[in-house]
Amino acid sequence: MSSRTLGDDLRAAANRVPDKEAVVAGGERLSYGDLDRAADLVAAGLAESCIRRGDRVALMLANSAAAATAVYGVLRAGAAIVPLNPGLKREKLAGLLAHCGAAALICDARSAATARSAAADVGEIELIEDLAVLAGEAAPARPPLSVDLAAVIYTSGSTGEPKGVTLSHANMAFVADSMIEYLEMDDRERILCVLQLSFGYGLYQLLTSVRAQATLVLETGFAFPGKIVQVLEQEQITTLPGVPTVFSVLLSLSGTTERHFPHLTKLTNAGAGLPTARVEALRRAFPEAKLFLMYGQTECQRVCYLPPDQLDARPDSVGIAIPGTEAWVESADGEVAAAGEVGELVVRGGHIMQGYWNDVEATAARLLAGSTPEDRILMTGDLFRADEEGYLYFVSRRDDIIKSRGQKVVPREIEEVLYRLAGVKDAAVVGVADELLGQAVHAHVATVEGANLDEAVLRRHCAHHLEDHLIPSRVVIHAELPRIGSGKIDRRALAEL
Repeated sequence: MSSRTLGDDLRAAANRVPDKEAVVAGGERLSYGDLDRAADLVAAGLAESCIRRGDRVALMLANSAAAATAVYGVLRAGAAIVPLNPGLKREKLAGLLAHCGAAALICDARSAATARSAAADVGEIELIEDLAVLAGEAAPARPPLSVDLAAVIYTSGSTGEPKGVTLSHANMAFVADSMIEYLEMDDRERILCVLQLSFGYGLYQLLTSVRAQATLVLETGFAFPGKIVQVLEQEQITTLPGVPTVFSVLLSLSGTTERHFPHLTKLTNAGAGLPTARVEALRRAFPEAKLFLMYGQTECQRVCYLPPDQLDARPDSVGIAIPGTEAWVESADGEVAAAGEVGELVVRGGHIMQGYWNDVEATAARLLAGSTPEDRILMTGDLFRADEEGYLYFVSRRDDIIKSRGQKVVPREIEEVLYRLAGVKDAAVVGVADELLGQAVHAHVATVEGANLDEAVLRRHCAHHLEDHLIPSRVVIHAELPRIGSGKIDRRALAEL
């Protein structure tokens, strides 16, 4: 097990390349030396505020230089970060703060009012609205070890109540190293992150960038996609991490596909599967960029990736286990499933969580003991299949399977067909209770502006490509589909419409 902590990565970068840009955000440009000194001041300030090793410090910050500083300052103090969506409402925020027993909450001006209200509901919690007040002088008395708690990251709660995933420095450093290896990252990278740092996929853009001694360009979101195109050009971005919505919007922008981005060499997708039609469109739009399709869970962050040279042979696969780990499909009898057989995905490696915060029962349901005390095996709960060469294919989240007319319906199969139709921006298929069918299949579609699509057209398209029991009994057209904090489509909300 590596003895390094996440804070050590920043120190190493500051010692080696102190004047190099570490973070670019909102007009600020922090060098590695700047970021290292700022993190030290925050760590010292937290120590003077009686934050101790193992305490949880919640971060409710939009993407900014301050957010990056807060992450490393809290970790340097020996405390664990609890990244929270800055758009959370008071009641949910108070519930999460109480659940993890947060000792402090760091927020910015945009989330201050909500943070004050939630902190008042919780009671004994220190509210920090300005990092400048943490400019302490004394270093923390007990710096963290690699085995110490580094983060409590809450799952998105798309199929139930959010759970607090606990990760050590060693867990997160392991993932960062593995990602750097398979993405072939080095210190020349300039990564554009439009994903919130409160979202695991966004947070690891910061962690891997610092570990690789690269440059991270932070934007607060994707509300103004035209600006993002400008940033790609002006900042000479080499890597763009995204989720399906980001890439759909990017592809829909007038003129984007005709522009040339000579520095852009990598596109990465996670958070939700990228439909095959979008894969093909992205490759046409950015022919010089390698596209990495990835799958992961908060419980281990990343499970597998598809090497770009395999896209032609298996564009619907999510690939192979990330370096240093194992992933396989297990049948109902506990054996490794045969090629093509659907079963539960199982994962093993140094990236597996320590467990769920304050939830022994849920932890026991997902984690199995391995061959040594440090070895943990994660039962993902997701249904997969593998081909003859061991490449993995996502089938469905177990909770998403629809049982209609006595048959199992996999939403992704219908969604892939919908995405083939020009004008479809987003699609989600859900099951709704029905006295006759058991569950009725409902499709929800967001269309691009100006698309001439209605329910009849969409149902005819499905009827042409799908078996009868897979054709949605209802198709609802939206301007936008509802989403949860991580950017995933909110299927629970759609099922209630």
